[in-house]
Amino acid sequence: MPDSGPTVVDLFRLDHRVALVSGASGGLGAGFALALAEAGADVVLAARRLDGLEKTAAAVRERGRRALPVATDVTDPAACQAVAQAAIAEFGRLDVLVNNAGITSVVPALKEDPAEFRRVVDVNLVAAYQLATACARVMEHGGSIVNVASVLGLVKSVLPQAAYAASKAGMIGLTRDLAHQWTERRGIRVNALAPGFVTTDMTSRMPPEILDRFLATASMPRLGTQREIDAPLIFLASPASSYITGITVAVDGGMSGH
Repeated sequence: MPDSGPTVVDLFRLDHRVALVSGASGGLGAGFALALAEAGADVVLAARRLDGLEKTAAAVRERGRRALPVATDVTDPAACQAVAQAAIAEFGRLDVLVNNAGITSVVPALKEDPAEFRRVVDVNLVAAYQLATACARVMEHGGSIVNVASVLGLVKSVLPQAAYAASKAGMIGLTRDLAHQWTERRGIRVNALAPGFVTTDMTSRMPPEILDRFLATASMPRLGTQREIDAPLIFLASPASSYITGITVAVDGGMSGH
């Protein structure tokens, strides 16, 4: 018989832990913050819009957990350092980072301004690197970083999205390398989550015919839900995945399986 210890369900709990979520003012990021709170974590909320963060913070507190909203421009290395230090000042620790902040663009490559390409890569990839390094400096052994990539880092898009696809593919490569650098040396696991198309404000604004073209490539040709992305996020953030690092979990209805 195995020795007594945490149950399987207990392994998914984040009690007495502190998580930082970037891009937490709305969309998937706000949902991730609430899921982390439901799993027992106190949550540091980072985004540029403080008004959106305050709404997310209120929802976290309704779930019985503490929340610290911090207006943060993740493209600024000093701001990344500041939000990591704010977590330590408020809670005394930082255990989980969800690197979620991101933007997209839909522009044919021959018409795209190089400055716009760089802006997308700066927000989606360079800023993720900056925030990860800032958080790794203050995390103790047992920390977990979850980089939110995208199915479009794994498969082609039906739209012209070179900057977005490149940034998300880069996020997957960054995940592998940081896992190699930090897991053994610092005890920090680094994994990536690659969502497919999920019901959000962004997908609600997509023309139905375009969305249908994306979904037609999936084994499950429908939009995912926030909860269907929350569950694997909690898995990667929690001790339930303690023997997993450097991988990308695609949660995309089978889109990347073709």
